Amino acid sequence: MQTVTDSFYTGWNQLYVGDMAEDGYLYVSLENRGTPAPRGREWRKSIYRKIGQLNIRDQAMGAKALFAKWPYADTSRVAVWGWSGGGSSTLNLLGQYPDIYQTGIAIAPVANQLFYDNIYQERYMGLPQENREDFVNGSPLAYAKNLKGNLLLVHGTGDDNVHYQNTEVYINELVKYNKQFQLMSYPNRTHSIDEGEGTSEHLATLFTKYLKEHCPPGGK
Repeated sequence: MQTVTDSFYTGWNQLYVGDMAEDGYLYVSLENRGTPAPRGREWRKSIYRKIGQLNIRDQAMGAKALFAKWPYADTSRVAVWGWSGGGSSTLNLLGQYPDIYQTGIAIAPVANQLFYDNIYQERYMGLPQENREDFVNGSPLAYAKNLKGNLLLVHGTGDDNVHYQNTEVYINELVKYNKQFQLMSYPNRTHSIDEGEGTSEHLATLFTKYLKEHCPPGGK
């Protein structure tokens, strides 16, 4: 999904209760290779068999480049969040680059690419019978042991797109390595986590509270 567009609402976060800029956050959206941006065939095809690796490095190196240009940015308070594939990227960034990101909020993430549906995985990753290591090396599950910072993991137990099994195996890996985290499971909610009275408000409030507590806004 392309997030950097010529739009007034680019980067607008519907889960944040309030105004992130007014509260003192620097909110940045970076476009990594492979996104459906009008940048040509090489840009799009570069991600083939490298999901969870190439795009993750692009994001991390992009963050470092921004820090070099923005000396006023506090690199001790760097948070990342995402939903679905963005949730997977959040877990991968926390696991692969734990020295850059201190806080992450991952919603409905794919923790193991071998669990996701083949119409997507095989289109962009090939066949696991031929290159299983790419599926494994691009999955957050492989890097859970490296978690250093704060993690809020959110998933609907009735998710029929990214099955809740992804969160369960990731939790087991965190437990194995004694990594502390916070979990919010929404009973029988689907991938959109918007069913049931009060659900959307609850998720937004949870998101905002966690972010403010673990990545407080404003200057030092």
